[in-house]
Amino acid sequence: MASETEPAAIGVDAALDALQFKRESPGVAACLAEIDDPRRVRCLIALRYAADPQALKLAVELHDRLGDVAGLAAEHDMNGGWRGPIHLVPELPIGARRRHLQWVAEARFAIAEFFTKLSGDAPSRPTFGHRPLTLLFTRSVGKSTPSAYAFDWKIAYNVEGSLHRSADAVRETMFHENFHLADQAHSGWSERALGPLHDELMRRCDVERKVVASRVCLRPYAPHSTTVLGGTYYAFHPGNGVGEYAAELAVRYYEEHLAALAGKAFTTTPFKCGPPENGRAWRLLVDEFFAGIDRTPACSR
Repeated sequence: MASETEPAAIGVDAALDALQFKRESPGVAACLAEIDDPRRVRCLIALRYAADPQALKLAVELHDRLGDVAGLAAEHDMNGGWRGPIHLVPELPIGARRRHLQWVAEARFAIAEFFTKLSGDAPSRPTFGHRPLTLLFTRSVGKSTPSAYAFDWKIAYNVEGSLHRSADAVRETMFHENFHLADQAHSGWSERALGPLHDELMRRCDVERKVVASRVCLRPYAPHSTTVLGGTYYAFHPGNGVGEYAAELAVRYYEEHLAALAGKAFTTTPFKCGPPENGRAWRLLVDEFFAGIDRTPACSR
């Protein structure tokens, strides 16, 4: 049974919606005649991906291993804020788009394995809900943003996303978006816990008036190197809000712990060992989402 901070199993109605089927659609009745919901959902996934056997195998494996459903986002217009208006259409990741499903599947399996290794023999397990998720594939018309967005235990993935150029990049994107879901399940934790700290850094570096110059000021506090047009760190771009800073901090936790769990020597200073603000933000994140588990090297005096 899912807790308040974990997603529930994806049932038939949710799967029909994600896969854009109606109960009267051809082939659906045979799926609904299966003996239980997992088999019904599995059958619906296979029905949607029937045109591409390789994509079908990936989509079914995602469901069998994690309970995920890889479906389609509805066509809609998005207010992209500083990105401008964006028109998004459903795009099934088959054929020439199959590599995106491959990268997403690899990312989802890697993240699940990460949490298994991270927990290990720890007395408590992280409350970073990460499975099962509904994955909605979409395509932005005439634009390459947003690369992804998340809501209600769903991640929408843009096959035209500018960040999606490699398997590693997609893995980072999926962890970033997964954090937004976990943050939502924790009743918007990032705004309450990190909002004042984030606001102070934005004021200190005068981001609103000196967007480009603020990059140098913010460099010690940026959890990740991702920047947007104009050179501002994504974590501090005006209009993004503290949630993006928190998500980038979560990605930094993920990357540093991948190295720690693999026994690799750190070639850069752990984020928590930078300015005091970094250490405070790190501790708050670790305690809220990762059950206090911190396997990164201790900071030197």
